[in-house]
Amino acid sequence: MGRTSTPPDDEMVQAESLPQADASSLVDAERLEAEVKEMYRHVAREEEAELHFEVGRGLALRLGYPPEVLDTIPAEALASFAGVGYHFDLAALEVGEHILDLGSGSGTDVFVAALQVGESGRAVGVDFTDEQVAKATRLRDREGLSQVEFAEAGIDDLPFEDQSFDVVVSNGVINLSPVKGRVFAEAARVLKRGGRLAIADIVSGSPLKEQTRRDVELWAACIAGAIPRRSYVETIEAAGLHVGDVRQNDYDFISDRARQACSTYGVESVSLLAVKD
Repeated sequence: MGRTSTPPDDEMVQAESLPQADASSLVDAERLEAEVKEMYRHVAREEEAELHFEVGRGLALRLGYPPEVLDTIPAEALASFAGVGYHFDLAALEVGEHILDLGSGSGTDVFVAALQVGESGRAVGVDFTDEQVAKATRLRDREGLSQVEFAEAGIDDLPFEDQSFDVVVSNGVINLSPVKGRVFAEAARVLKRGGRLAIADIVSGSPLKEQTRRDVELWAACIAGAIPRRSYVETIEAAGLHVGDVRQNDYDFISDRARQACSTYGVESVSLLAVKD
């Protein structure tokens, strides 16, 4: 997804001056939360909706999830999968570890993690969309996975004690938050010393102009919340985490409007690993 055009120079200059990691002055947080919840309720119900992004097993396979792993995941969870990359090779989970998934949706990544940490481990998902959490919990109970938990909460205010997880993961969710600095600070807080943050997310090559940043619909589509890769990495490191290599993922949005924004601003999916000092 390369850049083929740029906004006018004056808009670019203004875009550079806008806040990146904390966009609370640009977008109504309550309206954004309502928009995101409504969109992902459609995803949880597996309803046909005009989404800007792809969902389901086919997407997971293209992103790099091993088919033999997906075969073990509840099909209903996988049908609602809406990730943007693969990050479990970076996470390198071990048996017995405790893992937290930020924005766990219907539970695909939590179920993947549960297989890797085993019954002696703990795999927890947190999401603020009620229907996603309810669906994931129902599937957990049906599968009898005692090491799996789900909680309904925001990823910028986690209901967990300090240093309670070995690994925090997230897939295509942190870009939705207007307060990314707070999200990464919370992730660092709940990680143990030496703990790992493995994420796949949407970033941009250049700052988005103000009109786009204020578009709640494009925020919910995982576009308007994208901030420049350098700002994203700096925000993680400001939370006390050291970022290693950042790799680009083979990911494409499906709507014309989202693709145009990708082309204009160099919006892309990346995966990265960070370690708590």
